[in-house]
Amino acid sequence: MSGTDKDHIIKSYDSELARLTGEIVRMGELSVTQLEAAIDVLDRRDERAAQRVVGNDDAIDQLEQEISHDVVRLLALRAPMAGDLRNVFAALRIAADIERIGDYAANVAKRSIPLSMMAPVAPVGGLGYLAELAATSVREVLLAYRDRDAEKAYQVWKGDVVLDEAYTGYFRQLLTYMMEDPRNITPCTHLLFMAKNIERIGDHATNIAENVWFQVTGEPLNKQRSKGDLTSSPQMTKLGE
Repeated sequence: MSGTDKDHIIKSYDSELARLTGEIVRMGELSVTQLEAAIDVLDRRDERAAQRVVGNDDAIDQLEQEISHDVVRLLALRAPMAGDLRNVFAALRIAADIERIGDYAANVAKRSIPLSMMAPVAPVGGLGYLAELAATSVREVLLAYRDRDAEKAYQVWKGDVVLDEAYTGYFRQLLTYMMEDPRNITPCTHLLFMAKNIERIGDHATNIAENVWFQVTGEPLNKQRSKGDLTSSPQMTKLGE
């Protein structure tokens, strides 16, 4: 193969990889928009809008399938080695995480439908703060992926403790409301599940951060991180008894 042919293949590969990265970032932004829309319909108690948010999850699923096909095409275009191979597999893993983020956002919207048919409860407002933290984490890690910025990815990974701590505090607040008045049990149970979905979105943002770190450095992210989710601790379990 001549040097010109090799240069052409490299340029084609780089072009395909750049396009794939752009598609994944767009898919990630769509998943964040889904989360924000789910919180909006919860605040507005809009059942029809919530159903539309749930239906929009199909678009994210379709994008993940297209990205999987693009990865196969990249592998066929050039047998990648070392760093190039990391780029390809990072794309596949990150797309899968984003698809799960979209699923969790749709779950939040689904739970808002029965809540819209019940009397409002005060803790509903706290869910927006959790969603804001999760959305920020996802957006920041998408920038880290786009820019191949390992340090930014590490900051997102390390910062997940803030969302975990907020989730634990919200969990405690909901349990208090449930214990004070049995009528709060059903709506607060929905809110507990919604909060857990949002906390899991944060976990997937850290998964993406780990993949970006490995993609850029070639090393796993083995640093120790504080865990702020204490909802399964003996103290919190006892509080819920």
